[in-house]
Amino acid sequence: MQREKTILAEYLSLHGLRMTEQREAILNEFLLVEGHQSAEDLTAAVKKKDKTIGQATVYRNLRLFVQSGVAREVQFGDGVTRYEHNVDHDHHDHIMCERCGKTVEAFDPRIEELQDALARRHGFLVTGHVMCIYGICAECRDK
Repeated sequence: MQREKTILAEYLSLHGLRMTEQREAILNEFLLVEGHQSAEDLTAAVKKKDKTIGQATVYRNLRLFVQSGVAREVQFGDGVTRYEHNVDHDHHDHIMCERCGKTVEAFDPRIEELQDALARRHGFLVTGHVMCIYGICAECRDK
């Protein structure tokens, strides 16, 4: 948690911004949850501790978290932007249930190698990618 705070503080300082109490409260709540959070989820958690922090403030700070490298945006194709930790978290892909929304983080080096080979074959240098596999989880299939 301290590393993320240092990264954000350095980014803010570089851009003439400061670490406010509200910003730190939002960051603390964000860092408490491993996984994927929407701005609405984070706002609800923050409001339990400080009712003065509004959704617009959370959105602005999430944007700063992404710009600083503390967080990254994740899109699962359902129109909701989610955010996950970025510091000391290796690249991974996602598998998502279309019924209940359960999301599993997955990594397979063979997929990474295939993607790199595909990009090279078409003359691209990979700078990043996002992959989400959609399906129906075992629990939903059993219902």
